[in-house]
Amino acid sequence: MLASIRPDDINLALFVHVLGAMTLVGALVTSASAAVVGWRDTTGPLLRLSYKTLLFLALPAYIVMRIGAEWTYVKENLDELDEDPAWVGIGYITADLGALLLLLGLIIGGVGLYRSRSGGGVGLLKASAVIAMILIVFYVIAVWAMGAKPD
Repeated sequence: MLASIRPDDINLALFVHVLGAMTLVGALVTSASAAVVGWRDTTGPLLRLSYKTLLFLALPAYIVMRIGAEWTYVKENLDELDEDPAWVGIGYITADLGALLLLLGLIIGGVGLYRSRSGGGVGLLKASAVIAMILIVFYVIAVWAMGAKPD
């Protein structure tokens, strides 16, 4: 019989967290890829797709990821420790800063999307896409921390 790494009652919470995180990173990569491919297009259909991917995929995925993270945190009794492990701190920092950047990107991109209806806003949509690219770096660091668990 194989030994379990963690109690089975944590599996659902961890699954929700990982599913949200994987969907979030996938949405960010899709958003950034669409923006890179459509970077020189002045009409901006791929930049609009990039923004809509952030809005309709990345934002809900972020919410699911954070719900799963808090649920897992409580289920693993990490809230009862005197001090959080380093990997938890890295996760919180990247998630919180990531939320701020994601909201900033959504606001900037939303204004850009509104202006794109009258032929402008491409620069703002590009700025939103650059934020998505920065978020990818943040979440690669978070994935490393969650996997390597540095102390």
